[in-house]
Amino acid sequence: RLHTAAGHVEPRLADAAVLGHTSGIRPARPAVRVEEESRPSGPRLIHNLAWSLVGSATASVLLIVLAFRNFALTGAVALGAAALLSPITVQAAETAICYNCPPEWADWGSQLKVIQSRLNIQVPPDNKNSGQSIAAMIAEKANPVADVTYLGGISADTAKTAGILTAYKPKGWEKIPAELKDPDGQWFTIHSGTLGLFINKAALGKKPLPASWADLLKPEYKGMVGYLDPTSAAVGQLGVMAINLALGGTYENLDPAIKFFKELQKNQPIVPKQTSYARVISGEIPILLDYDFNAYRGMYKDNAPVAFVIPKEGSVVQPYVMGLAKNAPHAENGKKVLDFVLSDESQTMWGNAFLRPVFADKMSAEAKKKFLLDADYARDKRFDLKKLVAAQNIIVERFKNEVK
Repeated sequence: RLHTAAGHVEPRLADAAVLGHTSGIRPARPAVRVEEESRPSGPRLIHNLAWSLVGSATASVLLIVLAFRNFALTGAVALGAAALLSPITVQAAETAICYNCPPEWADWGSQLKVIQSRLNIQVPPDNKNSGQSIAAMIAEKANPVADVTYLGGISADTAKTAGILTAYKPKGWEKIPAELKDPDGQWFTIHSGTLGLFINKAALGKKPLPASWADLLKPEYKGMVGYLDPTSAAVGQLGVMAINLALGGTYENLDPAIKFFKELQKNQPIVPKQTSYARVISGEIPILLDYDFNAYRGMYKDNAPVAFVIPKEGSVVQPYVMGLAKNAPHAENGKKVLDFVLSDESQTMWGNAFLRPVFADKMSAEAKKKFLLDADYARDKRFDLKKLVAAQNIIVERFKNEVK
């Protein structure tokens, strides 16, 4: 179990041999041990160990030695079982740290494999969301860890204002539409998704697919409609604004959306706080306000009985952006990663993962056939990101005070 978990964190360990096991009893530690071991030669050895804080504890230790250029690291995890893996030596590799590059989201897993293959740069997977990435980078300003970050468009200017990004205009930057990049080069769009209705057709039974936002208010969909909590989830806030603009509101006037969601409460909506792809696939949530790429993934990867609908009143497109971290420890490698995600190969891969690449002509004809028709997508509009960011706090406060 420890070996498998280590492979998820550090892919180079996945195929490493386990050389032996040792068990023993360890006393409690009042604090985490982080200290350097004095060695006559070879790389530096830094211990980072933690045990139960109460009484004597039996603990399991995973000891990993990574022979990088000038140091080695040992890590121990207290899991309540007795096992010790002997040191495993791993060949050093070029590295770039990306915050918010989760392998299960937008098929980042395939991108990271190709980056390692093409560039000989290893980018460990990272499951932070946009908010967590920004918070971590702010906390680490004095000693940055990240080299690049991937963010929802709603967070782009927030990251710039926080002073955690630096200007870099990768190859192809000049071809990106002006509204999809920072003029100073601190962030740029790599792909986008359209917000709409992700529907499990089997879970609807004999009920028709809703075709509009207004349909969701019908009593026949009681207990079937879900949306992420707008007081905590960015996609929930995007949903509020999408409906607001579709129903005649503005970035400053949220009354149409607040009225809609107050009416929707009568239908007992399901309001999760985190992404709920699996709950739609299983039919637990029959209708979810979500992105097209999740619905297409369900259709074509998981062969689930799902569909995607862009409501007839219209919807919005959410861009996803990347940027170079300020004072990145592996800045040159980070720049190579940013160059790659705009390359023809990467852009085609995003399309194959059901996202719309920022360079639309790079989507393959095969991938395009799996999307709704262009006539359907004519109903989606791009956000004004600056106005959306300005409305974020108002969305949260009004929803909290008037809807929940």
